[in-house]
Amino acid sequence: MCGRFVSHSSLSLIEKTFNVDAVACEVSPNYNVAPTQPVLVIVRNHETRLDKFHWGLVPFWAKDLSIGSRLINARAESVAQKPSFRNAFKNRRCLIIADGFYEWKGPKGQKQPWYLTVPSDKPFAFAGLWESWKGDAKREYLSCTIITTAASESVRDIHDRMPVILRPQAYDGWLETTNHDIGRLNSILQQGLIQDLIRYPVSKLVNNVRNNDAQCIEPLEIDPP
Repeated sequence: MCGRFVSHSSLSLIEKTFNVDAVACEVSPNYNVAPTQPVLVIVRNHETRLDKFHWGLVPFWAKDLSIGSRLINARAESVAQKPSFRNAFKNRRCLIIADGFYEWKGPKGQKQPWYLTVPSDKPFAFAGLWESWKGDAKREYLSCTIITTAASESVRDIHDRMPVILRPQAYDGWLETTNHDIGRLNSILQQGLIQDLIRYPVSKLVNNVRNNDAQCIEPLEIDPP
């Protein structure tokens, strides 16, 4: 599962890291990204474009936007079959830009937040899907979901799931709009991943989405048991 993440890199670094051709949004740091908020995504349609979509997929057939808060994640094992995701999986894939994400460990009421990120200390990309929805007013609502997979060894003692973090070599295949091959796409989700992460405990400030600054990702020293 991935229910909260961080995106603080500058526009110039994102453009350089992901070879962005066009920018369609403003970029500002968010140290406590929560579901339904706008998040940075990269999509490709003749050019590689950086934009902002709402986190929480709203399928084109949805009656209203409320379904989005329940579709923030899609499981890699079933994404090709689930009605909410299968059309987007074949036709509308994206990269969701992040610098790290949070998970919680411990008994209910005493859960300790942990921050997890890649060793390179550079922005990276979750494998994502996106959708365009139009309500009665015909306004377009762009949304996305993060694909998750079984946790790697570096994560599983904190949580049994983790977001699919793509290797840079997998970006083109994932974004390619002419790639509708389920086998090839599943292969990317299985083999094109970054799995060795670094992690450390952080303050419970992150538990409240209103706390949104660099303090959220500062390492917290925990006394040994």
